Amino acid sequence: MSDEPLSLALKALGQKERTVAEMGSWLRARGVEPNEVEDVVDRLICDGVLDDGRYAQRYAEDKRQIKRWGNGRIRAALLDRGISAEDAEQALGEADGGQEIERALELLGDRGAALTDALERQRALALLVRRGYDSEVAYEAIRQARHA
Repeated sequence: MSDEPLSLALKALGQKERTVAEMGSWLRARGVEPNEVEDVVDRLICDGVLDDGRYAQRYAEDKRQIKRWGNGRIRAALLDRGISAEDAEQALGEADGGQEIERALELLGDRGAALTDALERQRALALLVRRGYDSEVAYEAIRQARHA
């Protein structure tokens, strides 16, 4: 393995964290030979520089705190990035701690909707579903927000 693909990969990881799949695609797009891509990715995994489990955990935490996404949207985004279903589920379970309804309530509170009529409740439900909250969580958050 030449040092150039490894240097490219380390430079890319210095700019932003990537999944194993993203790193492989990134290197192939820069003309690195497939066997060298595999060698570089394997070395980065062995050295602990590339870790899909760690990536999934951080991604889930960031999207929950910053974007207030629900588990469904986070799961889909992780799978799109090449994270295994097992790593995605582990990250969702560890990062959530059963606080999804509280996050949905915060999101509704930020929107300032009164939820007094059916149209406002429909809009709130649509917002929560778009953000990745399942319908049970969304309905419970709207119910709690109405009675708060």
